[in-house]
Amino acid sequence: MKNLSYFEKRDLKNMQKIGNYLSNLPEFCYDYFTGIENNTSSLTRVNYAMDLCVFFDYMEKYVFKKPKMEIALEDLDGLQARNIENYLSYLSYYEYNGNMFKNTERGKARKLASVRSFFKYLFDHDLLRSNVASKIKTPKLHNKEIIRLESDEVERMLDAVQAPTSFSERQKHYNKNTMERDNAIVTLFLGTGIRISELVGLNVEDFDFNQEAFKVTRKGGNQSILYFSLEVKEALLAWLEKRKTLKLDPNENAMFVSLQNKRICVRAVENLVKKYAKEGSPLKKISPHKLRSTFGTNLYRETKDIYIVADVLGHRDVNTTKKHYAAISEDMRKAVAGKVKIHRVD
Repeated sequence: MKNLSYFEKRDLKNMQKIGNYLSNLPEFCYDYFTGIENNTSSLTRVNYAMDLCVFFDYMEKYVFKKPKMEIALEDLDGLQARNIENYLSYLSYYEYNGNMFKNTERGKARKLASVRSFFKYLFDHDLLRSNVASKIKTPKLHNKEIIRLESDEVERMLDAVQAPTSFSERQKHYNKNTMERDNAIVTLFLGTGIRISELVGLNVEDFDFNQEAFKVTRKGGNQSILYFSLEVKEALLAWLEKRKTLKLDPNENAMFVSLQNKRICVRAVENLVKKYAKEGSPLKKISPHKLRSTFGTNLYRETKDIYIVADVLGHRDVNTTKKHYAAISEDMRKAVAGKVKIHRVD
């Protein structure tokens, strides 16, 4: 696996996870995952496999009353709409593998989408006589509040990275070893809006500092060239100087590494963002994705062009980007507040 890229290794691990899930599902599920392989990412299929495990666990316990491995296509053909509706209700709070879980409306919608995709495949391939899942309406989704950092909160967050004041002595000592790296990571998020998986997968050779550009592998495996500002460039170069002092394996080409001198993982990046964001905005739950929203909102404020924002963020559908547009609707309301005159001035 040494010669594989980060994304190839990730896909291989996901394939192994899918295999583990399929070992606990009826045999006809194999056909489904083979059929959708060319049109979905490995991460999407992992999520589908997890969701189907929960679905068949419910069917085993509450509908068919027999081991899930013995559930046949004829059993699925006998399902009624109310069985799927009861399943969605069950998802509010349920037990799986000895652990308790709960789902919001969005969690239920995703699990229903997985079941719909599964039933549609079986129906389209003449393995079922009817598609009962298509009769179920998606739970009503309420608009989520767009959480992002304001400019003063960004300043405080970056101050916490560069010169923490509220950290314990142990945390400050740890911060001395990671400051350049963490500052480069946070600045790259805020300055380019890339996804956490895209950042973790970056290699040193992906950057061209003469052009102030870098190559990023998007969702689905497509690659794009993005550009960064002088602020981002300075933060990255400072980290690369620090990186040169580390005792790394000669073959380690990851742009960002952990204290173990290996490619940093998603969880570590999430934790460091959470740590510094708490200093900048203690009342907001800030994740790398919220830094992405911060960038998207700021970019729209500067350009007023939703299509540019969609392109830079790597959104295939501009409707996905409109949440950034909605996030600054308050700005627009303030701007037009004085446009309508009640009394005419002669």
